[in-house]
Amino acid sequence: MELQDHELIGERVKIIPMTEEHTNALFKAGKQEKIWDYMPRRVSNIKDMEELVMEALSDKKKGTSLPFVIVDLQSNEIVGSTRFIHINLKDRHLEIGWTWLNPIVWRTKVNSECKYLLLKYCFEQLNLTRVQLKADERNIRSLQAIERIGGHREGILRKDRVLPDGFIRNAVYYSIIEEEWLAVKKKLESSL
Repeated sequence: MELQDHELIGERVKIIPMTEEHTNALFKAGKQEKIWDYMPRRVSNIKDMEELVMEALSDKKKGTSLPFVIVDLQSNEIVGSTRFIHINLKDRHLEIGWTWLNPIVWRTKVNSECKYLLLKYCFEQLNLTRVQLKADERNIRSLQAIERIGGHREGILRKDRVLPDGFIRNAVYYSIIEEEWLAVKKKLESSL
């Protein structure tokens, strides 16, 4: 199976392939500093967002990433972004990462439905055997969200990355494997 641009539509969100034209809307969605506390890059101005988008699209051309924007169907506005990264279709796995959302949709069904749509695509269309997720070990909100959707905690990769503020983070790794997908799917569908 080949990974191609694909639009995923749920009841609350629409996930569409990122383009350069999304830059201004992404910047508007990403203006609150707390979004970037645990991310590998900070966005403080439009130039930062332009660089983030261009980097994501460059990685897409290389085949190492597939970036998306997340549209909240209630407001019909872009509220964040996510990506498929570390794509390895030969060995049938990838990572869902670089997910960030405007705090206005934190603790709503937006993130859960995004993960549901992405995971369903991964396991039911791409026939993957493993999907990986990770978060900074200090980011309790993200860790809880990954566990809530059914991610299996695998462990901590120590001193994984130097963040923009110089802090060297540890990353907590999670996965969902094909044998777990049906149970995860039922859990997500019941919560949505």
